[in-house]
Amino acid sequence: MPNRVPRALVLSAVLLAVLAACVAGCGDSSGPGAGSPSGKLRVVAAEDFWGSIAAQLGGDRVEVTSIITNPAADPHDYEPTSADARTMAAAQIAIVNGIGYDEWASKLLAANPESSRVELNVGEVLGLKDGDNPHQWYSPSSVQRVIDAISAGYKRADPGNDPYFDRQRRKFETEGLAEYDELISQIKASYAGTPVGASESIFEPLAPALGLKLITPKGFMDGIAEGTEPTPADKAGADRQIADNQIAVWVYNSQNATPDVQRLNDAAGAAGIPIATVTETLTPEGASFQDWMSRQLRGLRAALARSGAR
Repeated sequence: MPNRVPRALVLSAVLLAVLAACVAGCGDSSGPGAGSPSGKLRVVAAEDFWGSIAAQLGGDRVEVTSIITNPAADPHDYEPTSADARTMAAAQIAIVNGIGYDEWASKLLAANPESSRVELNVGEVLGLKDGDNPHQWYSPSSVQRVIDAISAGYKRADPGNDPYFDRQRRKFETEGLAEYDELISQIKASYAGTPVGASESIFEPLAPALGLKLITPKGFMDGIAEGTEPTPADKAGADRQIADNQIAVWVYNSQNATPDVQRLNDAAGAAGIPIATVTETLTPEGASFQDWMSRQLRGLRAALARSGAR
């Protein structure tokens, strides 16, 4: 994934995409009120991690399209196409992350208002605002609240099929998320209180659920996540924690390996600190939310075991 640039620099591209899409006919007969030819709900998610959950909760009653599915794409700075604008405009249910993360998606919806569309903004569901940590798919409690909201949205958009959506939800929670939930419990039981470091704030919502003590300077993690330069003090703090072996494991987002992150990866390796890898979006492309998360949790558990932390 390319290094990030400040989000404001791509807003003009978003507006151009919206205009191009509208010229092509955003408000045609394929809009939300027209219904899907298959009779299924047309669901569009800005990002594939929410799209995967939405597809499993909706089962045979939905057709889910995720705009961002390429692991090389950066949702922070994504530049939508006119096809993306038409896809979003035709959604009967639209899911965006919000919290300042995917402003382009909210702008596409605002450019093509539709009273019948169910719009689910994760930040609004969670009561979060711009400036709060947007990476809430890494928070198990936030994921549960989004599950609740998506299920409720399906019932509003497709009345009469409540029992079906209830069954899909129970199946996802009890079967689909079984390993994910078990890994979280195992890590917390074995490694609660263990100090760890992370290259960016993507790991911040998960660490408390695992009982881990994330001690990397917040300014460093936020700067890397947002594509801004961390302060010299924050850089020095992250360097010192690794050099002094203050952390048991270093966690880094392999989709955003800036020079600062690469330097710290090398330092952790030289210090014998195990490294665990996470990614911002589903990897490999097409993976389910739970398979992706479980694989990352297994990697983190293995790194913690190698560190000797208990």
